[in-house]
Amino acid sequence: MNSVKDLLATKPGGFWSISPHSKVIEALRLLSEKNVGALLVMEGDALVGILSERDYARKVALMGKTAMDTPVSDIMVSPVVTVTLQQTQEDCMTIMTEKRMRHLPVVNNGRVVGLLSIGDLVKSVIQEQQETIQRLYNRF
Repeated sequence: MNSVKDLLATKPGGFWSISPHSKVIEALRLLSEKNVGALLVMEGDALVGILSERDYARKVALMGKTAMDTPVSDIMVSPVVTVTLQQTQEDCMTIMTEKRMRHLPVVNNGRVVGLLSIGDLVKSVIQEQQETIQRLYNRF
């Protein structure tokens, strides 16, 4: 089973973030521009929240607010559930399933070092299964 460190090593480096004081419209533009489903909400180096497309749909659009006037801090999820580099792929899948989350920030020594998505985990599981099938096939 892959560790979070192994999973991050297969991804391009970095993650996208936004300030809690930014307006939601800025977050939506960044989500669209970077083609991602979530942004980390950071104050300096401190992780203070996470904002996803789902948060916008449920907390702005459906509540009659506007993206132009609403600050990110009003709709972000906080506190944020995080994982460490030492945790496993299975740990991440369990957390995401139980908490109904699609994105998990990765923290090392109190600093954010990456972001895993459910897609990253599914890709890894598929790759593991393909490798297992190939090993079994090669035995016979």
